[in-house]
Amino acid sequence: MVCSRSWRRLALALVGIGSLTLPGGAIHAQDGGFAACLQSLRGQAAQRGVLPQVFEQATNGLTPDSSILQLLDRQPEFSRQPWDYINGIVAQNRITEGRRMMVQHRAAFERAEQATGVDRYIIAAIWGIETSFGRSKGNTSVVRATATLACYGRRQEFFRGEFVAALQIIGRGHVAPGEFRGSWAGAFGHTQFMPSTFLRAARSSSNAQRIDLLGSIPDAMMSTGNLLREEGWVRGQGWGYEVTIPANLDLTLAGRDRPMPLSQWSARGVHRIGARAFPRASDQAFLHLPGGARGPAFLMLPNFRVIMKYNNSESYAMAVGHLADRLRGGGPFARPWPVSERALSREERLEIQQRLTQVGLYTGTIDGRLGAGTREALQRYQARVGLAADGFPTAALLQRMRQGG
Repeated sequence: MVCSRSWRRLALALVGIGSLTLPGGAIHAQDGGFAACLQSLRGQAAQRGVLPQVFEQATNGLTPDSSILQLLDRQPEFSRQPWDYINGIVAQNRITEGRRMMVQHRAAFERAEQATGVDRYIIAAIWGIETSFGRSKGNTSVVRATATLACYGRRQEFFRGEFVAALQIIGRGHVAPGEFRGSWAGAFGHTQFMPSTFLRAARSSSNAQRIDLLGSIPDAMMSTGNLLREEGWVRGQGWGYEVTIPANLDLTLAGRDRPMPLSQWSARGVHRIGARAFPRASDQAFLHLPGGARGPAFLMLPNFRVIMKYNNSESYAMAVGHLADRLRGGGPFARPWPVSERALSREERLEIQQRLTQVGLYTGTIDGRLGAGTREALQRYQARVGLAADGFPTAALLQRMRQGG
């Protein structure tokens, strides 16, 4: 989440690593510093075409939002078991409402899919997850949120750009200042675009000059499809397949950096649920075991990685893909999750990374977020000690690590 081509996940993963250095009470004692920080952005704003009167109107009397300090480090995509997160999102009420909304706004989805090539069900799933189909777009001032994060915290440089982008949006007449409200980290609209992402990828469904992501569902659906298209969405391809794997499969083949054609996976005994054929045997896919060897298994297509650019979390991307399938009429996953496995605490997740580092198997950041790098290191450890190398972190595995070896 460090490049300009990332959007909503910047609001979570970047600012969510650690916490801001200022306690909530101290931020008010530095209002003078906040004003000076904003004034230091005047030149950058002018270079991007923000008129002086727009800058003055947006910053006059503006104060930092100390409530943002309490909202960091709350990332359910990374702290809950994948099945808890996915099942919580892909709930029956959301499926029912999503199907109703897709019928009600059929024309908007048809235009977005036709123009961008992105599956309308994926677009609808993102809408449902991000704002419950527009009911929860957020009520925080985007200007105030981005200004606060531009002046406090670890990613000030990034949010300075977002603050200026928010002023550009106002200056171009896309959003009235009083209506420019969204999430605590600056994402806004039906599908929660960061300001810089709006400037890059937002599109009007009717080719109008003004793009309205807050009030226009057609604009929001078109923009979401265009954003995924720009990030590399493959037209006509899905996000992945639930599969069965043979008992003797080498589980070290699992992982994002080990893709192979579906035909090769088939030759190794990996088959689609229900014995259905893969539509295109030449498509590249990687094996994903979000619940370990005892949970459901998936072959993920390149579009899965595109969804992850919306939020850099495999659980989020799976929730989007699964909700899209349910909206289309599909059923739940065929294989049950290992629900008896409890979620590890942050301290336990940190300990796993520390122990993997100590034995030379992990070189990444020790942050408690057990992403692909940590899981690959776990696979190497499991293979070293003769365990099934599924990369799935459990309390039993941590106990085995504590015993040495």
